[in-house]
Amino acid sequence: MSRKVVRTSKFRHVFGQAVKADQCYDDIRISQMTWDSNFCSVNPKFVAMIVDASGGGAFIVLPLSKTGRIDMSLPTVCGHTGPVLDIEFCPHNDNIIASCSEDCSVMIWEIPDGGLISPLKDPVVKLDGHSKRVGILSWHPTAHNVLMSAGCDNVVILWNVVHGEAVVRIDSMHTDLIYSACWNRNGSQILTSCKDKKLRVIDPRKGSVICEKDKPHEGSRPVRAVFVSDGKILTTGFSRMSERQVALWDPNNFSEPLTLQELDTSSGVLLPFFDPDTGVVYLCGKGDSSIRYFEVTDEAPYVHYLSMYSSKESQKGMGYMPKRGLEVNKCEIARFYKLHERKCEPIVMTVPRKSDLFQEDLYPDTIGPEPSLEADDWFAGKNGEPILISLKDGFVATTKNKEFKVIKSLMATTSSSSSNRQSDSVVREQKESSALIHSVKDLLCSFGNNMSKL
Repeated sequence: MSRKVVRTSKFRHVFGQAVKADQCYDDIRISQMTWDSNFCSVNPKFVAMIVDASGGGAFIVLPLSKTGRIDMSLPTVCGHTGPVLDIEFCPHNDNIIASCSEDCSVMIWEIPDGGLISPLKDPVVKLDGHSKRVGILSWHPTAHNVLMSAGCDNVVILWNVVHGEAVVRIDSMHTDLIYSACWNRNGSQILTSCKDKKLRVIDPRKGSVICEKDKPHEGSRPVRAVFVSDGKILTTGFSRMSERQVALWDPNNFSEPLTLQELDTSSGVLLPFFDPDTGVVYLCGKGDSSIRYFEVTDEAPYVHYLSMYSSKESQKGMGYMPKRGLEVNKCEIARFYKLHERKCEPIVMTVPRKSDLFQEDLYPDTIGPEPSLEADDWFAGKNGEPILISLKDGFVATTKNKEFKVIKSLMATTSSSSSNRQSDSVVREQKESSALIHSVKDLLCSFGNNMSKL
C-alpha cells in the first residue's frame, strides 16, 4: 500500500535571504505612527518610505541604486500638513506616487527620473473629499489614473485622478472603521474588511454589495483580506482567544471557510501579499521578525504552509516589488523591502535551481505596466484584463516616459496663487535690478568726473 507522504510543489524549497549590508538603505528615520499600513512602496525605479517629520508629514523617494548611508539632508516629499499614513506607486507610471495623510487629503506626486534634488512641496493633484484622516490607498490594476481611497470617516472614494474629481463615493455602506480595501485582478470588484466584523465584496461603480460575510474571524482585532486566484478570498485575523489565523473563502459560498488555520499568539496584524503568477501568499506581521509563506492551490487543505524567513530584528513596514522588477536569472520570485527603525533592508525570495537558463515554469507571463483602458472608459462600465508581458529577456523599461497629463482648468485654483506669487517676485526682482543698474551708472559717472579733475 503506497501513500503520498510529501506534496509535490516547485515552491517547497523557496528560501529568503537578506542582502549584504552595503545594499541596504541606512540612517533613515522610519515613521513612528501606529498605523497598520505598509509604510513602504517600491517599483523597478524607486523605493519610497514614510519617515518622521516635524511640522507635518513626509516620505522619501530613493532610486533603487542609491544604497548605503542616506544623508540626513536628503530632500523629501513634504506637502502634507499631517503625518503621512499610506503611499503607493502607480502601476502604470513608475514616476507617479500617491500619498494620504491625517490632514484628510490625498496627493499625487511626480518624481523626476534621477530622484529628488530639492524638497517637493507642491503635488501635481490634490484630492479633497474625506472629512477625517485617510489611511488606505490603492491604484486600479488595469484602468489608467483610477485611484481608491478609504478614510476614518468610513467612506470609500474612487477618484479620476486626471480630472481631480471623486466619481464614486461609497459613504453609507460601512458603519465603522475600514481595515483594508483592495481590487480583484481586473478591477471589476472591491474587497473590504471593516471594524463592524463584516467582509464585503463590492461592485465599485454601482456602489452596491455583491456578497458579504459576517465575522470571518471571531476576534475583535483587525482583519485583512485579499483576492487570490479564481476569485477566492484569503483573510488574516484573530480568534476569540487572540490567536492569529489565516482563512480561505469562496465568495459563492460564504457560510463556511474552505480552510481555517491557526498560526501563533502574536499581536501584530498580518499583512498578506499575494503573487498570482506562483500562487504563493506571503504573510508579514508588523512587529514580527519573520515572513511566513504559503501556497494556495485547488486541493485540500487549499492553503499549504511552505516555510518561514526569520531574522533578529522586527519589521515596522514592508514593501513588495512588482514581478517586472525581479532578477529572473537568479530565480528570484519575490523581493521585500523590510523597514527597521533606522534602515530599509531588501529580502530576496529564491527558488534554488542549478541551471542558469530562464525558468519558464517559475515565470509565466506577468502583469506589465501598460493599462488596458482609460479612466473614463472604466467609469463608463468597461472592464479590461491585465496586459501581460514575458520576463524571458528581463523587463526593459521603455525609454520614453509616459507624461502625466492633468486637465489644466483643474489646476487653475491651485496654481494661480503660486503663479501670482511668482509674477510678484519677478516684478520685484526687475525693479531691484533696474535700481542697481542706475546706482552703478551714477557711481561710474562720479568716478569719471573725479578722474577728469585730477
